Amino acid sequence: MDLETGLRALLVVSVVSAAAPFVCALLARFRVPQVVVLIIGGVLIGPEVFGFAEQDSIALVANVGLGFLFLLAGYELELEHFRERSGRLATAGWLVSAVVSIAVTGLLAASGFVHAFVPVALALTTTALGTLLPILRDNHMLEGPLGRFIMPAGAVGEFFPIVGIAVFLGSKGRLYGLLSLVVMCVVALALAWLPRLARLDRVGAISRQQEHATSQTTLRLTVMLLFGLLVFASDFGLDVVLGAFLAGVVLRRWAPGDVEALEGKLDAVGYGFFIPVFFVSSGMGLDLGSIAEAPARLVVFFLLLLAVRGLPALVLYRRDLAARERVQMTLLTATSLPLLVALSEVGLASGEMLPENAAALVGAGVLSVMVFPGLAVALNRPAAAPRPPAASILPPPQPDH
Repeated sequence: MDLETGLRALLVVSVVSAAAPFVCALLARFRVPQVVVLIIGGVLIGPEVFGFAEQDSIALVANVGLGFLFLLAGYELELEHFRERSGRLATAGWLVSAVVSIAVTGLLAASGFVHAFVPVALALTTTALGTLLPILRDNHMLEGPLGRFIMPAGAVGEFFPIVGIAVFLGSKGRLYGLLSLVVMCVVALALAWLPRLARLDRVGAISRQQEHATSQTTLRLTVMLLFGLLVFASDFGLDVVLGAFLAGVVLRRWAPGDVEALEGKLDAVGYGFFIPVFFVSSGMGLDLGSIAEAPARLVVFFLLLLAVRGLPALVLYRRDLAARERVQMTLLTATSLPLLVALSEVGLASGEMLPENAAALVGAGVLSVMVFPGLAVALNRPAAAPRPPAASILPPPQPDH
């Protein structure tokens, strides 16, 4: 790929990215998330429709966007939740989904519907916390009981499937994958504790002095941390999203200086450019031809995401959330996309997954992002305020002169 092709592709993608907020504003009454507009825009400019740009020409930038997505998801995660009931319920919910997924995928495999048992079984247990995060933040859904429960549920829905990918689908065997995972977590833990164990007062002072100047020290350190853990994960044969997620967890513990300002800068860099490119790229890579040839497969996977990953929330959270919030939990936990792309690529590379199933699985993930969060947001709409009595809207009587 030459420079001009890449720049033209980024130009087209930036047009979609810039237009998305305006499209959402025009469709405000329908509460359409920007993610949906970005994905649809990617489908339209991709090779399956108008062919304005190729996915490969923006692959690097899109992967950086995926990294920022998981970095911010890890940063938002409060590890203290896992000492509370919300964390225990999140773990229990994922384990229930895993058991149901194994049973359902076994039946599908026995019927010949799927060949790649492990990738499909893991795919049905995933939750796209990173994808949900901008939607939840834009609609103020991280506040209150729902936010306290959805964050741990989304975290385990990303982290546990990544563990499964490392252990069961690693190219160098299960033992190597498990050891690599342990090493990765140890490195992340060491980085999180490094500022407490080492005398880094001088480094911290310099960072604080230069964080708002042209040096932007804290932002540069954050980007270095992100790419360092991405490369480390890749070198050990792990999915790079694990490195990004752990980078966010580490950053929350050692971020120096003005933390609120750093969050604003990360939002500007991530949501301002890199993350929209990832969502547009996801739409560009959607294989519409394979889906059109076997649309029933997409419908099956879409419904299974809701049933296997989402429905347990209706039962598990009955003592903690109102019925409306439990329905929202069901819809949000069933939303999945980034890990479905990774699992489909693993299945295709091993030769076990049918191409039509890979396309349908990714398509179901895209559809889940387009449908489930929008329904959850619609349920979040506050009740309409009562209209004032007629007398109250009349102008006050004028005094006689």
